[in-house]
Amino acid sequence: MNARGPVADRLLPLTGLPVLPVSVAEAGRARELAARHGMTSDLAVDLTDAVITRVERLAAERDRPAVTDRHRALSYAELAAEARRLATLLEESGVEPGTVVGVGGERCASVIAAFLAIELIGALYVPADETWPAARVRDVLGQAGASVLLTVDTGASAPALLEGAAAAGCTVVRAERAAACAPWAGPARLDSLDRPRYVLFTSGSTGKPKGAVVEHQGMINHLYAKIVDLELTGADVVAQTAPLGFDISVWQMLCPLLIGGRVDVIGDEVGHDPVAFARAVDAQGITIVELVPTMVRHLLDDLAGAPAGSLGGLRWMIATGEELPAELSRRWLEAMPHARLLNAYGPTECSDDVTHHTVTAGDLELLRLPIGVPIVNSRLYVLRHEDDGTWSACDLEETGELFVGGVCVGRGYLGDPQRTCDAFYQDPFEESPTGRLYRTGDAVKLLPPGAGGDARPTLQYLGRVDRQVKISGVRMELGEIEAVLQRHPGVGAAAVVVHEYSA
Repeated sequence: MNARGPVADRLLPLTGLPVLPVSVAEAGRARELAARHGMTSDLAVDLTDAVITRVERLAAERDRPAVTDRHRALSYAELAAEARRLATLLEESGVEPGTVVGVGGERCASVIAAFLAIELIGALYVPADETWPAARVRDVLGQAGASVLLTVDTGASAPALLEGAAAAGCTVVRAERAAACAPWAGPARLDSLDRPRYVLFTSGSTGKPKGAVVEHQGMINHLYAKIVDLELTGADVVAQTAPLGFDISVWQMLCPLLIGGRVDVIGDEVGHDPVAFARAVDAQGITIVELVPTMVRHLLDDLAGAPAGSLGGLRWMIATGEELPAELSRRWLEAMPHARLLNAYGPTECSDDVTHHTVTAGDLELLRLPIGVPIVNSRLYVLRHEDDGTWSACDLEETGELFVGGVCVGRGYLGDPQRTCDAFYQDPFEESPTGRLYRTGDAVKLLPPGAGGDARPTLQYLGRVDRQVKISGVRMELGEIEAVLQRHPGVGAAAVVVHEYSA
């Protein structure tokens, strides 16, 4: 497979995926149980819009603030204009539909404009975090097949970012050059809903990161899931806090732009200081925040002596990336009764979150909190691996492995058919000819109605079935760390274990 060719040529077609070994009878039973227990969700959502199209439509109706960062504020019209100038710059740099564009540098409003520019010309976005070492930048951009790295920094970019881009053979293009470009003309190139939209890299057990490819329909569906479940309106302000390499950065950047809301980009200097972060939330009128539970704990610890009314405008705190402890949830509900707490769960391979659960006092009696029910247009199956190699469906309170179906499921791993076949299957539970099923590797069980604070059955996360762990929200394969250690000539063998401790 040519690493510089169109992404479509480096993705395994549906016909190349394995068929999940499940009998016809068990497939029918799995469908019936999922429907009965509310593990399927259907909602008519318009997946045909590009985000940039929606931004321009809202700008024409009534221009308003769209994105703010520590340097500047952009209205919807200004954001759209910058995106179109960047699109021209990218085309002049040789970017074509279906190719991959790296975006790197400080998190700022220009990253969002760059995403929209890439969407306009029908290319794919792959982020390169400015904090990564050069080797990681090289591996990500090289495996993605990016020929261009668009840097959004107004000053000098991180040396490791530039070194890694050079090692990957990328031409570095500075976003500030777009100021001299004419706006790109024409509608966004969206010829099909399954057009790949972005690729994000996760940990791999071989020492090589895996590039998960997400389609347009999966991305848009997830954005609308957030709008529906959080009851977002044009009055909401979402904090963009996640590093660019995290899947949650995508919805934080784009979701408010579908409804006339605002994105406030909070840099690491403020985001890593709980007191400064709380001040920023109050000062910027932020209503929606998403953090890993570790950061939620630090926030509560450092705000213990803060003035009354801190975070008073917050409507939602979303916890994701790590298991949310019941004890931490109790502290949040007591300290911030005005701000609801959402436990979100989902893999990068499925366009980010696939379940949401609003935590209530009743949940706190459980040893482990529910992760909830499926987002819109997603299907969840709890399956047990039998001794004969087949899979069977689990009923209430039976432990199994979670499989995800629906439009949220991505296209697999870029240029990696073997690892794609290890995790993705043709969906045996739906009649759709393009249906895919993703094996999460997570052990779960269905809690019966009334368990915790929900009158419906809900999913409970029980841990991994493999050696993957999460540290501060970052997915890590212990095998990947071992593989890298064993590259050193002085290391004959390596074993990695995780120990939890309290600071």
